Parts: sequence; C-alpha cells; structure tokens
Amino acid sequence: MDFAFTQEEAAFREEVRAFVRAHLPADISGKITAHKHLAKDDFVRWQKILHRKGWMAPGWPIEFGGTGWSPVQRYLFEEECAAAGAPAVISFGVNMVAPVIIAFGTPAQKSYYLPRILASEDWWCQGYSEPGSGSDLASLRMRAVRDGDHYVVNGQKTWTTLAQFANMIFCLVRTSTEGKRQQGISFLLIDMTSPGVSVRPIITLDGAHEINEVWFDNVRVPVTNLVGEEGKGWTCAKFLLSHERSGIAQVARWKRELAFLKRMARELQSSGKPLIEDPLFRAKLARAEIELLALEITDLRVLASDREGRAPGPEASILKIKGTELQQTITELMMEAVGPYALPYAPEAMQAQWRGEAIGPEYAAPLAARYFNYRKTSIYGGSNEIQRNIIAQRILGL
Repeated sequence: MDFAFTQEEAAFREEVRAFVRAHLPADISGKITAHKHLAKDDFVRWQKILHRKGWMAPGWPIEFGGTGWSPVQRYLFEEECAAAGAPAVISFGVNMVAPVIIAFGTPAQKSYYLPRILASEDWWCQGYSEPGSGSDLASLRMRAVRDGDHYVVNGQKTWTTLAQFANMIFCLVRTSTEGKRQQGISFLLIDMTSPGVSVRPIITLDGAHEINEVWFDNVRVPVTNLVGEEGKGWTCAKFLLSHERSGIAQVARWKRELAFLKRMARELQSSGKPLIEDPLFRAKLARAEIELLALEITDLRVLASDREGRAPGPEASILKIKGTELQQTITELMMEAVGPYALPYAPEAMQAQWRGEAIGPEYAAPLAARYFNYRKTSIYGGSNEIQRNIIAQRILGL
C-alpha cells in the first residue's frame, strides 16, 4: 500500500492549512492548546466560520451541503484543524443525528433540520442512556404514548453531554412493550424548550459541568418528529452508534496530544536529564506512537467505506476500543511526566496556575482533570466490553 500523498492532496493540505491559519480565532486555539474549557460560543464561532467556507459537514452527501471530499481529503482536513488547535465540531448534530435524518428522515425533516445543523442554529444532544440502561440500551423505559398527532413522552435520560446548551435532543423512546425489546423502540426528535423538559446538572470529579440528567414530564412531541417507522428506532440507533464509535477515536487530535507529550518529555527532568532519555518512559512513548499509527490506518479504511455509502461496520468497534484505550494511555503518560505538578486539578487551582501563581509548569494543572475525564471514554458510545463482543460475533464469527 502506498501511503504517499499525491500532488493534488498535498496542495489540498496547504489550502486547508492556510485557511485555518487565517481564520481560526487565536483565543480559541489558545484554550485548546492550554487544555482549558471552551464555552459554547467558542464552538459556535468556529463552526460558523467553517459553514461560511462550506466545510462544516465533510461527510455529508453534496446535495445536502457536503464537500464531496475523498477520504484522504477528509483525513487531511481533520489533521490540519487538530494540529492548529481548532475545536472539534460538536458531533451530536453534524456527525450523529444528521446521518440518521439523511438515511431515514422524511423530505420535510431533511429540508428543515439539515440547514439548521449546518448553520449551528440548533445545538443537539443525545438521549440514549437511562438509569439502568447504558450498555444494555434495549432495556430503556422512557415511554412515548401516541395521542392524536402527538406523542406524550415521560421518563428520564442521563449522562447527557452538553444538554445545558442544547435546544434539541434526539431520543430513543419506548412506543411498545410487545415482542422483542428492540422492536418497541422509536427514534424521536424533541424540542428541549417544550413544556415538561427539565435539565439537571451532574458535576464530575474535576468540578466540570459537562453531563446532565434530562427529565420529561408529559412532553408533547409532534408525530412528524418521528424518524423512520414507529418501532424501528433500533435500526436508527445502530446506524448512529456506528458513526459515533468511528468518531470517538479522534486520531488527528491525539496525534497533536502525543506531540505535546513529547515536548513535555523533552522539557521535564528525570534524574538530571530530560525525561525522554529515560529508557522506560521512552519505550512507553514509542508504544503509544506505534499504536496510534496503526489506528490511523484503520481510521482511513473506515473513511473509505463511508465514502462508498456504507455505514461503518464492525471495524468501528476496533476504532472505539483502541482509540479510547490510547486516549487513556496518553493522559496517563502526561500525568506520569509532570508527577506532583499535576496534583492541583481543582478548578480554583487551575485558575491560579493560569495567573502564574502556582508552582510548576503552566501546562501541568489541567492534566489531572483530563486524566479523570478520559476514564469515561471506554464506557460511552457502547462500552469496550460490548465492542469486543461485536468483534467476536461479526468479524471472528464466534
């Protein structure tokens, strides 16, 4: 296999690099490289810049606003954005619900929602997990009962990422209790401003408000917000999860983080010499880099199948497993590199660090919070244990 880029691809890389250099706001890239939290406006500003350029949704078909890029061009775009410190486009709209609407939605749903997603007029969140229904998603209990031209929705979703910013949520709901559990599930689009919807924050160990509980109390949802057929939502759910799992790996972003880790290892001292000269630590770095390169090739293979119009298959589970394990490995190595300087992970300590009041390198304070945060990546999007079962069944035939 030839891994060299063509002249056209190299020219495309330069085009993307020049655009990002000229248009990415410095305050946003500064937050990314310093591992600071981004506000909603930071994401929306960058997404609107991409939208004006026509680069908001590279994976969409051209007729709906996609770019028509090849898998290699999409890879190069993501790599250049990540290297420059651009925030990732929020996946819930562009990369998760939009492909479902394109594949299963009505013409009216496509004409209404897709332009709003492109323009960042809607901020979406995902309503899948419930208390007691995570990896065993088919056990979900949130009910949607038909009442004329509406569904009346009651129940709870949990671990809902960034729901505090969202005005729309796509939900799996139970519309029937008959037959197999999967056959009674439907896929609904719900306006978060509807009466009866309430959002309650879940504060994580690092003091951040990233996830939430979302409650639904007799929420009326138009039947026209049903995607696909009633009782066929499990098909939509599997389709969406394959796209989510492919995106979780975030290879380009973690190439940037690995480069940051290498810089740290050159600056920090161990036994009077740069940490990168320590043979044990250097071996760990080398192993992480080799696995990241292997993951990159798998990612390109998934992109190629996506261009052919096929949803990512079981190889998406490989991306999910190895991607999340590598993310955890790299955050662990960052903690190991800075040692005790990573201890002040409380938000107030990080703020002091950024004011120059704390001891140690400026980049050290946020690292413990990131270490704790990335413990969850092997669970969401379908736990890695579930992904191994998928690989065993669909690839190995066990």
